[in-house]
Amino acid sequence: MDNEILQALCERRSVRSFKQEQIKDEELKAVLEAGTYAPTGMNRQDPWIVAVQNPAIISQLVKLNSLFTEQEGNPYYDAPTIVLVFASRPDTWPNGMADGTLVLGNMMNAAHAIGLGSCWINRERQMFDTDEGRRLMVQFGLPDGLMGVGALALGYPAKSLPPARPRKENYYRIVK
Repeated sequence: MDNEILQALCERRSVRSFKQEQIKDEELKAVLEAGTYAPTGMNRQDPWIVAVQNPAIISQLVKLNSLFTEQEGNPYYDAPTIVLVFASRPDTWPNGMADGTLVLGNMMNAAHAIGLGSCWINRERQMFDTDEGRRLMVQFGLPDGLMGVGALALGYPAKSLPPARPRKENYYRIVK
């Protein structure tokens, strides 16, 4: 099937090398807006999105995330923008993690559609369960009762995107 949206979904890749040039405000807003249109359970619109471009706060996030990985270097790949997604904890809303994941997916696809690169970053749940993480959540103006779902490293790709790796055999089934 020939379709521009389906083609973009198949062409999107995780970007792990970014130009240091900050993205334009209208590009950031387009990505964030796409996140707000992700489907959520009962249309509750539970997730919260925080885009960080402040270098001091980015440095703090890098240090905090690094505590939970054995990976060398910057876990956000030196992206000029970090987009954090939060959602309600499972004891108050069981769909919070799924809702936040859909928000991140929408934003990755939107970023690709407008020429930006993104990479899903993990460990936000652990980060924001720390005292320092909770202080950051207060600084971001978030309500109590949230957990970190994930983040996006976001910016202009520093190099061309690679072709897709082959999909595994029997990835999906059709039962009629």
